[in-house]
Amino acid sequence: MNALLALPPAEGEAPSQAEAAYRQLRDKLIMLEIRPGEPINDGQLAAELGFGRTPVREAIKRLEVDHLVVSYPRRGTFATNVDFTELADVSEIRELLEPLAARRAARRASESMRRELLQVADVIAELDPSPGESRDLMRYDLTVHRLIYKAAANPHLEDTLIRYDNLATRIWCLVLDKVPSVSGHITEHVELLKAVAAGDADKAGELALHHVTSFEETIRKVL
Repeated sequence: MNALLALPPAEGEAPSQAEAAYRQLRDKLIMLEIRPGEPINDGQLAAELGFGRTPVREAIKRLEVDHLVVSYPRRGTFATNVDFTELADVSEIRELLEPLAARRAARRASESMRRELLQVADVIAELDPSPGESRDLMRYDLTVHRLIYKAAANPHLEDTLIRYDNLATRIWCLVLDKVPSVSGHITEHVELLKAVAAGDADKAGELALHHVTSFEETIRKVL
């Protein structure tokens, strides 16, 4: 999937070492490259990622707040388990906030951001994934959502939605092998991105809500 390389970054440029370590570890946990329940060894991760232990330790503290890792006295730190009973709670919040972010993005996105959204829409529209590339496709989902949150121009809303989208994506990744295809879920983003870029707030909100509700329905069918 070479098109994946054409995606623009969804987050700010030139992060600090602690921020870069946080982002890399966060996405490894979301995509289940670090499996639920797996121990977190800061020294091993520092060597693997090419950072010092201090930035990695700072990143791990932030990941605890995100509910992606958990620390136990005298036992160590572990990737949190994926709790399917949280699906309804996470979806309830996203059903309220995702349409809000999409509507705000449609109204407030800068011209450069609108061009970026259309660029991503074009990349996704040209995808022709094979059945074995479902996990790579989920990276598109993360990128699209993070771009829309950024375009909404409300840092508090952005931080909140990133956290809940991360939790939702972990649930999705855990059941990927049971889902017949995720390509439809990803291609839904094309129309959403175009609505945001066009400034159509009502349509963007409707499409965002549909995207979240269809996600929950798909997960429940395979549980």
